[in-house]
Amino acid sequence: MFRTLPPFGGDQRQTAEIIRGIMDGKTNNTGTITLATGGATTTTLDDRRISADSVILFAPDSAAAFADSAPYGAFQDSTDQTAANTTTAYAITFNTTDFSNGVTLSNSSRLNVKNEGLYDLQFSIQFKNTTNDGQDVDIWFRVNGTDVANSNSKFFLSARKSSGDPSHLVAALNFFFDLNVNDYVEIMWRVSDIGVSIEHYAAGTSPTRPAVPSAIATMQYVAPAASANIYASSQGQGTATITHFANSTANKTYKYVVIG
Repeated sequence: MFRTLPPFGGDQRQTAEIIRGIMDGKTNNTGTITLATGGATTTTLDDRRISADSVILFAPDSAAAFADSAPYGAFQDSTDQTAANTTTAYAITFNTTDFSNGVTLSNSSRLNVKNEGLYDLQFSIQFKNTTNDGQDVDIWFRVNGTDVANSNSKFFLSARKSSGDPSHLVAALNFFFDLNVNDYVEIMWRVSDIGVSIEHYAAGTSPTRPAVPSAIATMQYVAPAASANIYASSQGQGTATITHFANSTANKTYKYVVIG
């Protein structure tokens, strides 16, 4: 702790040192708390500086805590994806995780979130059409296996240019989801003709250029739902109840500041 004055004050030098320290931001109103585990949604914080009117602010102080404060994920696929028929809904799949912090990939198609909150999912999908006619592609979302209402988009691919030269289209958009703990999102697609597929392309030459992934998806935490924040839900003299996401992760540590 930073140096303090005796209960009945100090001499001029002591007072000057304390005041100078305060002006430099060195105050005795900070601490550290590690969240309770076992699926706990509250943790008790004991600190004699807390009063019923105090404001308590938190900042992540460990990798586990940071994963909850700023979840994100980026995924791509380097394979071709085809539809066997026009009456089945297929999930877009991914085989590469580029970045992952609280958003993970499972079953090749499921984008899983660890914590409750509002998320922004963006995708780009490389389609090709080998038929002589224009074709439609529907793309929509499912959460935990259930279609999301009003989430479908219809994209149109022109007819192929020649027998060996298909037409191409990149379908891209973003969508917001209000998700609960351990929810997952899938991107679904359906075609009007099986001559439409999702295609990857190898790196090119003359000039050298990167490969084209067949699908890319990024998912980012936008804002917490009210119950997902870490905050003091009740407090009194010397103690506070800290409410947070259900926690089963060890070493989820936060720095805190008590004001007032």
